[in-house]
Amino acid sequence: MTSSRVDVLICGAGAAGLTLAIELARRGVAFRLIEKAPVPFVGSRGKGIQPRTLEIFEDMGVLDRMMATGSPYPVVRTHAADGSWSDAPVTEAATPSPAEPYVTPLMLPQFLTEGILRDRLVELGGRVDFGCELLGFEQGDEAITVRVAGPASEETVIVRYLVAADGGRSSIRRALGIGFPGKELGTRAIVADVTLHGLDREAWHRFSDGDMSRQLAVCPLAGTALFQIQAPVPLDSEPDLSVEGLQAFVRDRSGRADITVTAVAWASAYTMSARLADTYRVGDVFLIGDAAHVHPPTGGQGLNTSTQDAYNLGWKLAAVLRGARASLLDTYEEERRPIAAGMLGLSTRMLDALKQGSMRRAREVNQLDLGYAGSSLSLEAPARGDAVLRAGDRAPDAPLRGASGQRVRVFDLLRGPHWTLIGMDVDRTAVAPSAGVDVHVIGNGRELCDEHGHFAAAYGIDAGSWTLVRPDGYVAAIVDGSGTDSLNMYLASHLRPLAGSPGDHG
Repeated sequence: MTSSRVDVLICGAGAAGLTLAIELARRGVAFRLIEKAPVPFVGSRGKGIQPRTLEIFEDMGVLDRMMATGSPYPVVRTHAADGSWSDAPVTEAATPSPAEPYVTPLMLPQFLTEGILRDRLVELGGRVDFGCELLGFEQGDEAITVRVAGPASEETVIVRYLVAADGGRSSIRRALGIGFPGKELGTRAIVADVTLHGLDREAWHRFSDGDMSRQLAVCPLAGTALFQIQAPVPLDSEPDLSVEGLQAFVRDRSGRADITVTAVAWASAYTMSARLADTYRVGDVFLIGDAAHVHPPTGGQGLNTSTQDAYNLGWKLAAVLRGARASLLDTYEEERRPIAAGMLGLSTRMLDALKQGSMRRAREVNQLDLGYAGSSLSLEAPARGDAVLRAGDRAPDAPLRGASGQRVRVFDLLRGPHWTLIGMDVDRTAVAPSAGVDVHVIGNGRELCDEHGHFAAAYGIDAGSWTLVRPDGYVAAIVDGSGTDSLNMYLASHLRPLAGSPGDHG
């Protein structure tokens, strides 16, 4: 039996596992990403990327590829029994602003999203080890011993941290004895990616709205020549998901003999549930994605919440491995579990609305308003009350102009694995330098100019104030001129390595 050692072992190469691997790779962390399946997943359980996740993918360097591959959601075309139809948008109309450059979701099938993430991982020097199954693990004081069965043989991997990204039926979660309470939602459905003729690709077609026993949705899958069939089915049914079975199903539900299914790329029947793990961590083992929470698919929240779990955990694992206080890892569950609880409620409410024929999605699905205001990582000195921006909120974008005349966005300053400290008409020397913190000063005659006032409007800070942004794009601290001591203490506590740690370079 062979043996190897890495800092982090990620079990499961879906969107969450891939995101975490990318975050570790771009920070130079030694990791392995294993996937039980022998080949990449080929279906589209998720197909919507919400605006907040688009911002994350911009930071990770894959947004333009995704935008070029996917497309905006088409209109929903509701077909009546008499052959007439009406169109309506899926999402509320919204216009991008300097603070929010992405305000509508992107349709991109899950297998294409994951393919782009795998390519990015390879560019960063990583890869997915397919056909590798976790057989068991044992936690010690300073390491976890993991047994992995690979395509050729069994091996032992010694790791500092183990991350379960192995889905709703997570074997790691079960081995840890973590409860996964929740409920079945009384709805069973089919989803199938198919080649289909007889419907145009300009709309998301719906039939028999309002009749839960006969609803049918057929959506063109952006970036492919496929359509996706979605429909509720009886709870005790095992529907025929063959070409012939889906052909008969579509014709029966639509009442249209001119719609033809000619091939099935992937299909599944599943019972919807809403569940949330009792804890996201036991010792040095963490849960992310569907291993920690499962949602009904309504509202396109599952893949996005899972991706954001990984984005939150990645920088924290890397920081602790470099010598930051281990207590930083406690903030992963503190911040992410309440978000998942809220998403469970939202997805369930949207499922109830869908049963009545409503597919409208409001701003709440965009995830731009989610944040960590109550987090122990959030500092305000002094407290900002009802200010436009609070510590813990998502950091807004804004256009600026550099002293050399070039245009620059706040998101350009944030892009990368570093922290970002932005001062408004401040004395740069008031804050001690820290490794891993990029410092920028805005003001007349300074390196950056807020010539149109968009930064001031979005951040609401006065001259002499500082805003510290975390590596995951959330505001860590906002302090005025009297709060620089608090800011220096924050940086010393959370960024400067402990004496004698692996990250301490003297």
